[in-house]
Amino acid sequence: MTRPFHLAFPVHDLAAARAFYGETLGCTEGRSSDQWIDFDLYGHQIVAHLDPAAKPVAVSNAVDGHAVPVPHFGVVLTMPDWQALAERLTAAGTRFGIEPHTRFVGQPGEQATMFFYDPSGNALEFKAFADDAMIFAQ
Repeated sequence: MTRPFHLAFPVHDLAAARAFYGETLGCTEGRSSDQWIDFDLYGHQIVAHLDPAAKPVAVSNAVDGHAVPVPHFGVVLTMPDWQALAERLTAAGTRFGIEPHTRFVGQPGEQATMFFYDPSGNALEFKAFADDAMIFAQ
């Protein structure tokens, strides 16, 4: 059985993080304090920690003709879950860094992907493969 990962990351505003991760992304909230909030991100534990001085890093790498932000995090979803999330984010008026699309078409690793930012500037990528056997294809 694959175990869930844990990721802690900085946010400038806990109320904005609560709204974005809880309402926009639909993550269930776990424990919290006045300094941090746990969220269930598709079975993984992510923790938004308050850090008013944190600044997002503005670095990117070219991937399939797009400037992919580094660092970023997210989840590999099933295709139906990815499509539902893309629709949910679009309906919520989310500003995408890279619009939902399919990259590496016809190649090993073909995937649906999208990039967007939380209110603190943390970059997120959610992706899905038509065939999960291609997740680590070379």
